Amino acid sequence: MKKRVVVTGMGAITPIGNSVDAFWEGIRQEKIGFDKISYFDASEYKCKLAAEVKDFDPANYMDKKAARRMEQFCQFAVAASKEALEDAGVDMEKEDAFRVGCSIGNGVGSLQAMEREHTKLVEKGPSKLSPLFVPLVISNMAAGNVSIIFGLKGKNINVVTACATGTNSIGEAFRTIQYGDADIMLAGGTESSVTPLGIGGFSALTALSSSEDPTRCSIPFDKDRSGFVMGEGAGIVVLEELEHAKARGAKIYAEVVGYGCSADAYHITSPVEDGSGAATAMLNAIKDAGLQPTDITYINAHGTSTHHNDLFETRAIKSAFGDHAKNIKINSTKSMVGHLLGGAGAVEFVACVKEIEEGFIHRTVGLQESEEELDLNYCKESYQEEVPYALSNSLGFGGHNASIIVKKYAE
Repeated sequence: MKKRVVVTGMGAITPIGNSVDAFWEGIRQEKIGFDKISYFDASEYKCKLAAEVKDFDPANYMDKKAARRMEQFCQFAVAASKEALEDAGVDMEKEDAFRVGCSIGNGVGSLQAMEREHTKLVEKGPSKLSPLFVPLVISNMAAGNVSIIFGLKGKNINVVTACATGTNSIGEAFRTIQYGDADIMLAGGTESSVTPLGIGGFSALTALSSSEDPTRCSIPFDKDRSGFVMGEGAGIVVLEELEHAKARGAKIYAEVVGYGCSADAYHITSPVEDGSGAATAMLNAIKDAGLQPTDITYINAHGTSTHHNDLFETRAIKSAFGDHAKNIKINSTKSMVGHLLGGAGAVEFVACVKEIEEGFIHRTVGLQESEEELDLNYCKESYQEEVPYALSNSLGFGGHNASIIVKKYAE
């Protein structure tokens, strides 16, 4: 028998708040995190806006020596993990450390370290490269640093599936607990790629919005959408086997009940045009949860604000749900925080849990009018209503599709 898995803690570092409470308050207030790029001079770049994390001080979460041995994507992950563990009330002295693991993904690693060390290599030669360059840059170090700092000795993995990373990371942690390989898993994703290479590279792909209006740059499902806005941050959740959580008197936020994946096997950046890959991932998650498609009334969409994604994801929803698609409320958290790449699905998972907890579906901020084929309910307004299930989608370059279903907890 598969074990039941619940959410007992959450942490978030986002462009609209550096805690779950601040992030959620920003969501409720329809706050947008978009502004001119401050990390470097972007005047010659097509894209001039990003959703940067504000007022982040790693000293609030770790000692200075540890912080110096981490790039920002790792610092974000450690900070969000600290909040999640404290929120869950996990006392590692009372746990078998080999039964507490971590599944924290990152899509890119540290572009900052790559840029910095390449400049040293070109200008000063290989002898000037930092001896820490490799452990600073590689993407698995978010999971590695979290494990080291908090003493997590169980399964430690780094899932890298581009923009599906956060959802896959939580899904793989869910599976780990379901099949008895851990009692507790820290799970989520992190990213910090607002750099010259990051912005320049995605701009060269014509993936980023060139709008200089913060209110009209990340506008998922809008007919005037022109690309996504790069965000950064981390979302981390504590997943726990139900009986273990109950035995220690943990607060239970929600239950994870379904996880589904697929591959488009189509194109390195574009989703398959008929949406069949994403539709299959959603249906796989629904089957895994033991549900029917009609049980789903809310979807947190991948909703990037690119022309292809929003159109093809709409086709996927119609394919998976048929006529019932018209009854589903669909929103995009990226309308406020931008696209956190490897951290996106994890931060959106936190939003889903809060929406279930408070019976509130947030608006897709900035959405005004959709084109003809985009004729579903993309939440031009917010709704105060019961949310029995939340289905969250993440679709990554390379054709990676991941869907996860969270349920309102009941005995």
